[in-house]
Amino acid sequence: MADENSNAAAGAANGTGPNLALQGVYLKDCSYEAPLGPRAEGNWAPQINLDLSTTSDTIQDDLREVVLTVTVSAKQNDKTLFLVEVKQAGAFLMQNLSEDDTKRAVASVCPGVLFPYARSMVSQLVSQGGFPQLLLPPVNFDALYLNAQAQSVETPPPSQTN
Repeated sequence: MADENSNAAAGAANGTGPNLALQGVYLKDCSYEAPLGPRAEGNWAPQINLDLSTTSDTIQDDLREVVLTVTVSAKQNDKTLFLVEVKQAGAFLMQNLSEDDTKRAVASVCPGVLFPYARSMVSQLVSQGGFPQLLLPPVNFDALYLNAQAQSVETPPPSQTN
């Protein structure tokens, strides 16, 4: 066990081992809409919908931009109270990662790093819009990734007919 750790550390030190390193975090885009303003009819009991998606693009060589898009909508009595979309991005150095490790980094590790920033921005936008503070629950991106992997294995590709 100690030999494996020292081999991995030596590989990372000489540039041949896998390396995933955050280079920067930034807000790429955000939008906030409140069609009715902070007015809500009746008791405050909105239905909150949370959607997450992740994209990735190569910036240069081993540097990749990963963008986590968080979309939150609140509806009450079939009326939209607010809609928030935050695109939180990060630049990640990804060196010597296998294809599977790269997929996992983009779908699980990187969004896990970016989510607290996006969560904070969503909360700030909702509060500044005049609504009660909204704290999004933690998200287990590793479980989402493993679930998506399991579903893709279980679902056979569509058959082609000639």
